[in-house]
Amino acid sequence: MKVLLLNGSPNEAGCTFTALKEIAQTLAEFHIDSEILQLGKQPIRDCIGCGACGSRNGVCVFEDDPVNELIGKAAEADGFVFGSPVYYAHANGRVLSVLDRAFYAGGSAFTHKPGAAVVSARRAGTTAALDDLNKYFMINQMPVVSSTYWNMVHGNTPEEVAQDLEGLQTMRNIASNMAWLLKCIEAGKENGIEAPVNSKVATNFIR
Repeated sequence: MKVLLLNGSPNEAGCTFTALKEIAQTLAEFHIDSEILQLGKQPIRDCIGCGACGSRNGVCVFEDDPVNELIGKAAEADGFVFGSPVYYAHANGRVLSVLDRAFYAGGSAFTHKPGAAVVSARRAGTTAALDDLNKYFMINQMPVVSSTYWNMVHGNTPEEVAQDLEGLQTMRNIASNMAWLLKCIEAGKENGIEAPVNSKVATNFIR
């Protein structure tokens, strides 16, 4: 089993990474593999709603940023953690652009797989950012992995995050809950329990 952790921060070893690293280390204790995918500092396009991915087997038409790499890795992953810094009272714009396109083009790679959102902030804006990220799970039939407090760490530097003992405890508890849920899903499959096949018919509000 493998969990894919997405670092939505342009800082590859910053506060968000510090939170994700804590999760990865704890997952290893439960014999769950993990990988941290870095979005880095390169420009990332927004989704333009062109619909071209519908005829491209779940591949976004824009191929000059990490979105298609994420979709490919998601297909092989069993669970996800999406991490974002809070710069202006909500999730980072670049991680939202990536997830908009990844779920629009390659949503089937994520469906029915557990997901957790984690955010880092100096002070505030964390709950709004969590709400941004959790919506991707809820629209795509993904079990949401919780912890023992809101999934956040506080600090202006990685060194300050390391002093947020309850925040790091929250990250470790996310990892243990993720490991537990993944093993429950695996046990269910071994006993013939498959994911549901749900209807999905879109209607306009006026019809």
